[in-house]
Amino acid sequence: MIPVVGFDEQKVAVLGLGRSGLAAARALREGGAEAVCWDDNPGAREVAEGEGFVCADLMKQGAFEDVAALIVSPGIPHLYPEPNPVVAAALAAGVPVDNDIGLFFRSFATSEWHQFEVMPKVVAVTGSNGKSTTSALIHHVLEHANRPTQLAGNIGRGVLDIEPAVDGDVVVLELSSYQTELARNLTPDVAVFTNLSPDHLDRHGGMGGYFAAKRRLFSEGGPDRAIVGVDEAEGAFLAGQLSMAAADDRVIRVSVEGKLTGPGWTVFAKKGFLAEYRKGRQAGSIDLRTIKGLPGQHNHQNACAAYAVCRTLGLAPRVIEEGFQSFGGLPHRSQIVAEAGGVRYVNDSKATNVDAAKKALAAFKRIRWICGGLEKEGGLGDLSQAAGAVVKAYVIGREAAGFAMQLKGVEAEVCGSMDVAVAKAVAEAEEGDTVLLAPAAASFDQYDSFEKRGEDFVARVEALVG
Repeated sequence: MIPVVGFDEQKVAVLGLGRSGLAAARALREGGAEAVCWDDNPGAREVAEGEGFVCADLMKQGAFEDVAALIVSPGIPHLYPEPNPVVAAALAAGVPVDNDIGLFFRSFATSEWHQFEVMPKVVAVTGSNGKSTTSALIHHVLEHANRPTQLAGNIGRGVLDIEPAVDGDVVVLELSSYQTELARNLTPDVAVFTNLSPDHLDRHGGMGGYFAAKRRLFSEGGPDRAIVGVDEAEGAFLAGQLSMAAADDRVIRVSVEGKLTGPGWTVFAKKGFLAEYRKGRQAGSIDLRTIKGLPGQHNHQNACAAYAVCRTLGLAPRVIEEGFQSFGGLPHRSQIVAEAGGVRYVNDSKATNVDAAKKALAAFKRIRWICGGLEKEGGLGDLSQAAGAVVKAYVIGREAAGFAMQLKGVEAEVCGSMDVAVAKAVAEAEEGDTVLLAPAAASFDQYDSFEKRGEDFVARVEALVG
């Protein structure tokens, strides 16, 4: 646990008692603060009270008297589409609002670090797609290199649940826009921006607000080094804003759209080959085509970002490549779950938006595509244009018929449920086909999470093909 500093003997309110909220309350108490908790869910309050925390309705008159700060869980809106009433009450009372990420950055470093030979570092990864795989890949390579490392944030443990740093420790954080938009302290040593595509637009008041939330990771604390995907206009703009000159190697530009040139530090992948250039000369390369855990162009982008981070941390290209080779991938992200009769079955339930689904579709040939669910704002856009390798689509979800009608030029069958879709895809699949779950939609019309949806797909496949 990371004890929170700066609130000794002060009262701090905690709104939302899920994983991050309870961890924040514990860390505040460990640091000498009095945590006053609230959640609309009686069950969550009961769990907190069972741990000895006081729960008090933060909407009551005078609730914010003598309160030093309000700590808000990521799912609770503080601005768009409208502030949560408790957040609005705190702001009206002049009480600062923060989250567990802000608490982590203000508390992680301690006086004990002066005794270390190698200072601990924090690597923070954000972006629309690929941040989980990129974070896990960095962590895996560091473990392979026998470097002390911890994985936290949206993946692994909560940021305040990790262990205090040891000599040379590297903490890898996956951070969503919900986390970066509010944290009052954002001071990673290395910050990564993978890419940007429309997502969570209602929460951020549009695309500009969404990009601004991601950009805060780079603008608030000024990382020593920034790794930036430049294949979208926003990434190219961000890299330009952070660079002092074309040769400024504090910014590493990453691309999978083509070769990057210039005097700076770049890492790019072209036709399955990763290349690193510094000052106009090649400094390293990896053949990504042989790495089973990183299929497709989108995973090659993740590999480029992870490679850049590991090079920044002093690892040799050969060591990084060895780590890549032993990386098994993450559940629900281009996860190969079975191979039978010459047919491959891939679970990419995390492809919850159009851009992620397009990248999954580009990674395989002869696809029997299971898709559908709760459409996100903006609809399916040009998704059909990316479906050239699709033999047939099997559409699930409560609005499956409407979803299927938008797949112009693609043979689509309305299945409704996962069991029907998997059964039909398995029955019709031929040698050389890939049965791919890449929904291009949220899961909440039928499942509690994309993980539950992916687990259902895996269970159905295993029951039919073993």
